[in-house]
Amino acid sequence: MTAQQIYNEILAYVGTSRFADWYVGITNNVEDRLFGAHSVNRQFGAWYHTLALDANHSRSVEQALLNIGFDGGNGGGDNTTTYVYAFRKDPGTVR
Repeated sequence: MTAQQIYNEILAYVGTSRFADWYVGITNNVEDRLFGAHSVNRQFGAWYHTLALDANHSRSVEQALLNIGFDGGNGGGDNTTTYVYAFRKDPGTVR
């Protein structure tokens, strides 16, 4: 997906939630990052992930969401970091 498509989908998914209640990141391994490192509850948590066209698109989405108030960091990963993910920071999740 393109950066714009992913950005639009994430905003639609988040809806009227406060952006600061959400974390955005990029990875090359969604399972490990989202459900492992961040401890997002697969069944009951609010989360989203998708594959971007390339690392440039994933970084672009990440930066755009950080710019509007999502929590997260930027600059990580490498040229294989093509997944974009977001999750609501519920109790038990790890920033």
